[in-house]
Amino acid sequence: MDICPTSALFRAPNGVVDFDDNSCIGCKGCMNACPYDAIYINPETNTANKCNFCNHRVEVGLEPSCVVVCPTHSIKVVDFDDADNEALGILRREHLAVRSPEQGTAPKVYYRGADEASLDPLRTAIRGDGLIWADVTPDHPTPPTDEADLIARTTYTTAHITTWKAKVSGYLVTKAIAAGIMFFASLMVLLGHADQTAKVGFVPGLLGALFLLVTGILLVADLKKPTRFHLVLTRGNTSSWLVRGAYILGIYAVSLGGWLLAALIESSQILSVLAVPVAVLAACTAGYTAFLFGQCEGRDLWQSRILLPMLLVQAVAAGGSVWLISDVLVGMPEPTVVRWITIGALTASGILVLLEVFGDHSPHVAMAVRSMTRGDQRKLFLTGVLGGLILPIILLAGSLLFDSAATTLSFVAGASALVGMWSYEHSYVLAGQSVPLS
Repeated sequence: MDICPTSALFRAPNGVVDFDDNSCIGCKGCMNACPYDAIYINPETNTANKCNFCNHRVEVGLEPSCVVVCPTHSIKVVDFDDADNEALGILRREHLAVRSPEQGTAPKVYYRGADEASLDPLRTAIRGDGLIWADVTPDHPTPPTDEADLIARTTYTTAHITTWKAKVSGYLVTKAIAAGIMFFASLMVLLGHADQTAKVGFVPGLLGALFLLVTGILLVADLKKPTRFHLVLTRGNTSSWLVRGAYILGIYAVSLGGWLLAALIESSQILSVLAVPVAVLAACTAGYTAFLFGQCEGRDLWQSRILLPMLLVQAVAAGGSVWLISDVLVGMPEPTVVRWITIGALTASGILVLLEVFGDHSPHVAMAVRSMTRGDQRKLFLTGVLGGLILPIILLAGSLLFDSAATTLSFVAGASALVGMWSYEHSYVLAGQSVPLS
């Protein structure tokens, strides 16, 4: 409910968590926030749905349909307000297992007679032994592990769904460029180049606005109900970082408009006034996604404290890359300074990647990291590290040593860094969603 940008997911007066299909924009944030993989996109409506406890029945005094239809009354409803409730009596007498209590959701679905390990998808073996119920989807991502750790056997499963894909990975890169290019533009103003209104004002302002526009297009295009995006602005849930991010992007867009206007009227004074505020807004634009991903409680990899500094240094690296690419075309100021800063940002990114990969991890994070570094995302990850970090650093170092080839080497380094950044981001986005939650 926190991440839902339009409060389409809400708690009814009787306590049941329900959906308002007319408000859902299909952002799929709730799907990544759910630690139980219980939310899905309804293909008929393109809106998010889940079990709502048959609230339309409960509200008129009837039990959920699954309870009524079960021939052996295996499914029981706990009424915490009824001291004589049969299920509540069982709950008071026995210790019953719940799923993923470590997520802090205070789950109210209890499993009687179940080995707790059988409720953990990471400790479940898939065996095609020919039993009648062994109907298993081939691509179910059960992690490789020791036989001794496999307590339960999967008898039925469905395909694992990845909700955020290439558009989200692309949005991370375009947003980094839109923010990073203005970091360097502000820096050049502070270094005394405000009088070069075309090169430190118009060119970076135009590029920042262009990539910010592409960012917005990617965000809206990823929605299942893009025509409802206006609900984010008109009736947004301010606890959601999807809504807060939209406000940040909007304010940043206004600041870029002011920057471009100052460049068009060739006002170095206005650029000097805007330099620090624009740099701060650029940092907010680059970094807010860390808090958005943090609300995706079902994806443990994305809860890392490393994510915010990673997004910030990636923005600097992306901005430096675009600055150096532009230098080939229009001769941007201070390319040597930009090369040094970009090398520093790429190096910092590499250190943060190492910390992410080799740090102490929970089982869920360890499986996601394994997927990223040795599993399905391995090629993307290696492309990101080799092509997006190591190669650009080498090329930029060469550009500092060989003046005659500096511009060409910097251009190739910048292009390589951007391609590699998307590759790494895509591996990270996919790996975070690769862990089965049910």
